[in-house]
Amino acid sequence: MSLPRQLLLGAAALSLAGFAQADIAIEMHAVDKSGVGKTIGKVVASQSRYGVVFTPMLKGLSPGLHGFHVHTNPSCEPAEKEGKVVPALGAGGHYDPESAGRHGFPWGDGHLGDLPALFVNDGGTADSPVLAPRLKLPDLEGRALMIHAGGDNYSDNPKPLGGGGSRVACGVVKSAPK
Repeated sequence: MSLPRQLLLGAAALSLAGFAQADIAIEMHAVDKSGVGKTIGKVVASQSRYGVVFTPMLKGLSPGLHGFHVHTNPSCEPAEKEGKVVPALGAGGHYDPESAGRHGFPWGDGHLGDLPALFVNDGGTADSPVLAPRLKLPDLEGRALMIHAGGDNYSDNPKPLGGGGSRVACGVVKSAPK
């Protein structure tokens, strides 16, 4: 079994078995060039002994895999870059406190904010938990959680930041347990 599949199944088992206690609920919103839109659900972040489990309860996303990341700033507001308005650009880039300077696997040595891809079923619902083994709940405080339009190849090649494309949903992490 591949490591990403093991992490996904492990996160599901932790959530279902009660080993991970829900600590932070992050309200997620659709985002576009005009700003922050309607609520699409929430993601619950829970600390486990294996890392942070992100359990989505989301609706209204396009089916398939989506890039899923912790971003540096606590904002989901649009901002201008090179003369164009970019949805949720106020969130900044992927959370990278160790200055890795590259995108990578959630268990690797890339950005600390690189999470496993988020799976959305054919009905537009995301409810499969993912595990971020290098994160701890306090890392999330004052950050944003981002969902991108496309998938994630965990590399900067052939496209930067996993090739996930535009930002389609965002939530601000208001606080984390101490």
